[in-house]
Amino acid sequence: MTERVNVFEQAPTAYEAMAGLERFLAQSPLPTATLNLVKLRASQINGCAFCVDLHSKHAQKAGESDERLFAVAAWRESPLFTEAERAALAVSEEATRLADRPEPVPDPVWNEAARHYDEPTLASLVVAIATINAWNRIAVTTRMVPGSHTPS
Repeated sequence: MTERVNVFEQAPTAYEAMAGLERFLAQSPLPTATLNLVKLRASQINGCAFCVDLHSKHAQKAGESDERLFAVAAWRESPLFTEAERAALAVSEEATRLADRPEPVPDPVWNEAARHYDEPTLASLVVAIATINAWNRIAVTTRMVPGSHTPS
């Protein structure tokens, strides 16, 4: 696979805006482990090989186990995730697959997340899901090469 265009070189102001969202998320009340799981799951759904690779590495560097990373694709069947993480993953799936559902992000899914997270954390979760979906669309459209970025 060959990258079509480097959006971040050609549109550096856009890249800085996206990086600003990442800085916000790093300081947000959303737990780092949950943020990493949400980014990985949305990237899997969107078929973004670059982001699956990148966010798996980020999660590993943050101390996430390989076992949990392997189980993200089947999180509903895995006993490895907390109820709060399951709620965040459910919201992430619903918000990523908006066109696949007659009622995107149904109330029961949202309400379960609201049982585990306060409003500032829920707001951060929504921003995290929107941000990773934007990154996925950039990476998939431009064919960013998996493994071409190593997290620092």
